[in-house]
Amino acid sequence: MNSTPANIPDELLPLAVPVADLTPFHRNPRNGNVASIRESLTVNGQYRTIVVNRGTRTGRLNEILAGNHTFQAAVELGWEIIAVNWVDVDDAAAARIVVVDNRTSDLAGYDSVLLAEILEELPDLQGTGYDQTALDELLDTSLPAVLPAETIAGEGEKIKDEHLQWGFIQWGTTRVQITADEVERLNTSHIEYYERRGTDSGFGHYLLDSGAAVDDREAVDA
Repeated sequence: MNSTPANIPDELLPLAVPVADLTPFHRNPRNGNVASIRESLTVNGQYRTIVVNRGTRTGRLNEILAGNHTFQAAVELGWEIIAVNWVDVDDAAAARIVVVDNRTSDLAGYDSVLLAEILEELPDLQGTGYDQTALDELLDTSLPAVLPAETIAGEGEKIKDEHLQWGFIQWGTTRVQITADEVERLNTSHIEYYERRGTDSGFGHYLLDSGAAVDDREAVDA
């Protein structure tokens, strides 16, 4: 067997088998982004094994349960071998593995701010599955495309604050990123302010005046 050491690390080489010996799962419901995986294999190499069922209980030998699109990308890149983790399960267990491997990925979420920070710290985006457009969209997920003007529908009625978004405060063309702790404190202040007055009107002045009072106290303490 010929191998591509740059693409399969030494730790995984003992697990490598010929790609010609493997078969994709016969009913894979997942539509993967093979182009993105292909780029990842090129830049990062194979950093985890695919899962293959020996098939003695299903009659379908060497069938891939997890990593079908990684296998497809490897084939398109001309790989002759790929690292494999073997199982030997029946039809029901094989189907469950295929479904849960996809479903757990769907159920996962992101800390968008942290993800954006990590991507911005990288020298480039190759092998991440993100391009600059996707990163720009990620950075802007906390803000709507257009911020409508705030209006007061009636005296004592709670105003919908369109300027306060999760992770940012924006007024005009100025946008300031704030922490989750700051968001929580703002929410608490807003609730207390509204409960005392029955309206949002003047909340901005309240925040500014409170901040000025803190500055004055710190100046005195200094």
